Amino acid sequence: MPELDFWYEFASTYSYLAAMRAEALAGAAGVRLNWRPFLLGPIFAAQGWTTSPFNLYPAKGRYMWRDIERLCILRGLALRQPDPFPQNSLRAARLALALPEQSRAAFSRAIFRAEFEEGRDIADEQVLRDSLAALDLPADEIFARARSEDVKTALRENSEAAKRAGIFGAPAFVARDGELFWGDDRFEQALDWARHKG
Repeated sequence: MPELDFWYEFASTYSYLAAMRAEALAGAAGVRLNWRPFLLGPIFAAQGWTTSPFNLYPAKGRYMWRDIERLCILRGLALRQPDPFPQNSLRAARLALALPEQSRAAFSRAIFRAEFEEGRDIADEQVLRDSLAALDLPADEIFARARSEDVKTALRENSEAAKRAGIFGAPAFVARDGELFWGDDRFEQALDWARHKG
């Protein structure tokens, strides 16, 4: 079966859009998606940025929020701008990696909904626990696993692997042959590549 790595950052608006349609699109294309949470912070820091480029460049930020608003209307998604933006996504990313792979997609969507539909703070432990509880996942056990050195190392390695793949923003999609596609608007193209060339 063709495969595609789906690299996403919980603080990313366009990752939210991609995550909410990822499984339906991949299923229709016959492509297996590998959900790969990572952190953009270290990648931005390497470029000398201390925050999101959408904050550094106000005109770009205004455009992005209006663009997201239009796309959410088209796709029937709710949108509430979280405060602060970007959110601190470290704990959410560790929890996602602490989960069995078959639970990662549902948990990731739950976190994106809490953040971008409900405007909740995903750095808040209770928000994360609520997301786990809604999926009948054992929060205490998963939090303990997320605090382990194995999971912390796995997240660092994911972020390093993203950098090595040439990823500079999220979402990004990487086919088995290393072909990189950036942005929610390149999702269909990435799936087509995975099916026919990757």
